[in-house]
Formats: sequence, structure tokens, C-alpha cells
Amino acid sequence: MDALDLARWQFGITTVYHFLFVPLSIGLSLLVAILQTAWARTGNTVYLRATKFWGKLFLINFAMGVVTGIVQEFQFGMNWSAYSRYVGDIFGAPLAMEALVAFFLESTFLGLWIFGWDRLPKAVHLACIWTVAVGSAVSAFFILAANAWMQNPRGFRFNPAADRAELSSFTEVLTNKVLLATVPHTLFACWMTAGVLVFAVAAWHLARRSHLDVMLPSLRLGLVTTLIAAFGILISGDLLGKVMTETQPMKMAAAEALYESAQPAPFSLFTIGTLSGTEPVITLDVPRVLSFVATGSLDGRVEGINDLQREYVQKYGPGDYRPYIPIAYWGFRLMMGFGFLAMIVAVVLLWLTRKGRLPDRPWLWRIAVLSVVLPFLANSFGWIFTEMARQPWVVFGLLRTADGVSPAVGIGAVITSLVVFTVVYGVLAVVEAGLMIKYAKAGPPAEADVVPAEPGEEGGTLSFAY
Repeated sequence: MDALDLARWQFGITTVYHFLFVPLSIGLSLLVAILQTAWARTGNTVYLRATKFWGKLFLINFAMGVVTGIVQEFQFGMNWSAYSRYVGDIFGAPLAMEALVAFFLESTFLGLWIFGWDRLPKAVHLACIWTVAVGSAVSAFFILAANAWMQNPRGFRFNPAADRAELSSFTEVLTNKVLLATVPHTLFACWMTAGVLVFAVAAWHLARRSHLDVMLPSLRLGLVTTLIAAFGILISGDLLGKVMTETQPMKMAAAEALYESAQPAPFSLFTIGTLSGTEPVITLDVPRVLSFVATGSLDGRVEGINDLQREYVQKYGPGDYRPYIPIAYWGFRLMMGFGFLAMIVAVVLLWLTRKGRLPDRPWLWRIAVLSVVLPFLANSFGWIFTEMARQPWVVFGLLRTADGVSPAVGIGAVITSLVVFTVVYGVLAVVEAGLMIKYAKAGPPAEADVVPAEPGEEGGTLSFAY
């Protein structure tokens, strides 16, 4: 391995690890806001207890997400200085907006929400958690704006004297068609992640017949959220697939291991290819489906890997413009497969627990609890596919990954930071898992412990100061 390979490994490890926390924070903030709204409207303390229980898990996950996210900024200057210099004028704008507008908004109102239970009027306190939920979505929008520009560069001009891209239209960056397709797809994935976590934890308690008053409505909320999000993922994913075909046809061809252009194009259910990923050996196809997914027409033409390789050589010069096909192909299918599994579990569990029923089937509750890993796996493979199927580009059509690495950083420095970050992240993973499992098993607080004092009342306690 050289410094480039190690830098890519390091960025991949830290980014995928960080993205374990982001979807859950975004999704849980919305569900906690919904539960607190239900309490504010009905006065039913069951919803208050649920709010504080899921709110505690949300806070643990949010704190860990902030810690792991800080490292991402360091890596741009450490291992990817050539990339940072080339795109910093553009890439830095949405990141700055995310920090100054979204994250500060989110963290400020989260602080008010944590310490304002006994001090703010109920409506104002409720507005705080809704602001957090909105702020987390806005934060995702700006982060995805930066990533979408890497997938489909728009709103810039190239300065040959400085040998860098410079921002010409921030509006074009924020209205990038890839961004507009990616944002809903990502947010629905976040809400599915939270929904699955909620019904998985609730299932653990219901299997033991504990905290039924809180866990039954939590189970239903998690299941309904999962199914709504799943349908949103399907619809937004269909749109994103068509945008991907238009802007990065090689990525779509790699996702299907389509080596030769076809009209109509089949959808590959299963493919075994050579280890190099240069040609298929065994394939199982469904006719015309890929044409519809990629173009919206059953007779649409989809460009193949080999034709696109020849086209890119003519357009960009000599080189291999094919990503590693096995990872692109299986990453795409594992993303979809784990998402479909989560949806199936939610449908089955929703049907079997209709009208408040609690089936005496240990295997059902065990499957529900184990399902907690499904959206995290789907999210991880989705990001792996998104980034690795863009290779060899770090900015599509403009800057190759090999040209973005820091020229003065040697193998020793990258190995050191890779080992340190991986070990630290491993420790943080153990801490995060331990805290989440501990407080998830503890269950919701008792009613006597959650009824807040009136604003200004003497003797009030900081009921959320754990």
C-alpha cells in the first residue's frame, strides 16, 4: 500500500463510523419531538415518559456524533491538502453554513431543551426540540450539498492561474440536481434508522412484558415510522437512480455490472464476475427492469462499462475510469437488501401486534431486536457505494483521487494517524454501545420522576440533568 491507499482507508473508516451516529440523531430528534408534542396536546404522562426515555438515547448518540465528526474536518487538511486547495473555495461554503447556521442552531436549542424542562413554558420548550429536529435536517442539507458537488460539480469556474476551482454561484451549488435527489433519500433513511431502533428496543421490553404502557405506543410509533420512511426511500431512490444515470452513468453501470450497453437493459439479480471485475462469469437477469430504473422507460438505453470507459478515455485522456465493480455491485445490493429486510420485519410485526396484541412468540421478538442493525448496515453500504463507485474521481470529471492526496505526507504519518483514529474510534464504539444498551435496558422513568414543576416554582429540579 502507498500513502494514497492508506489515506483512502482512513477516510473511509472514520466517515462510515461517523455516519453510524448521524442518521440516528436526525431521526430520533424528530420522533422525540413528536412524542413531546403528543404529551403537550394530551397531557398524558405516558408520552412524557417516552419523551424522556428516547430523549436520553438521543442525547447519548448526539454527543458521540459530535465527537466523531470533528475528525472529518482535520482529515481534509492532513491527508487531502491538494484536494482542499483545489475545491476549498466551493467545498468550504456549505460546510461553513452547516457549522454557523445549522449546527449552532441545533446545539443552542438542544441546550435549552435539556435544561429548560422546569424553567421554560411548555410551548417554548416544545419549540426547542422541534428547532433541533429542523436544525439537524438543515445540517444534513448543507453537508450533502458539499458531497453532491463532488458527484456533480456545478456553480464554479476554473482558475488556470491558481489551478483551482472557484465558486461562481452558490445558488447553483444549493440547487444541484444530485443534492435535491439525495436529501430526501438520506432523510428518509435517517427516519427509518430511528424507527427501527425504537421498535427494536420496545420489542426487547415487550418480550419481557415490562413497561407496557410506554413501550406499546413506542413500538407502534417505530413501526409506522419505519414503513413510512421505507416507502419514502423507494420513491426518492427511484428518482436518485435516474439522476445518477444522467450525471454519473459509469456509477449506474457499475451498480448493475452492466459491461455492454443495452436497450432495453436487464436488472441483474445475481452476478459472479472475475476478481478484477472486468467481465461477468455468471449472471441472472430480469429483462427491461434496469431500463425503467435508469431512464423511466422499459425500452430505455443504458450505457455499459466498456463503452463508457472508451468514451472517458477520449474525453479525459488515458486512464482506467472504471470503479472496482464487485464493491459497487454488491454495495448497491446490500444497501437495498438490508433496507428491504427492515421493511419486511416492520410489516410482519405491525400485523402481528395489531389492536394491542402481544404474540407469545419468542422468535418474533428476537428477530425484532436483532433488526436494529439492519438500517445501520444499509446506510453504511449506501455510502460505500456512493463514494467508491465514483472512483477514480474525488470530484467527478475534475479531480482524480490520486491527485487530491497530500503530496508531502508520507506512509509513516498516515499509518500513525490511521492506527490512532481506529483505536480511539474502537474505544468510543464500546462506550457508545455500552451506554445505549445500559439506558435502553433501564427503561423509561417512573411517572413520579417526570412530572415537571411549573416555571419559576421553588424546589424544581433539573429533570434532564442525568
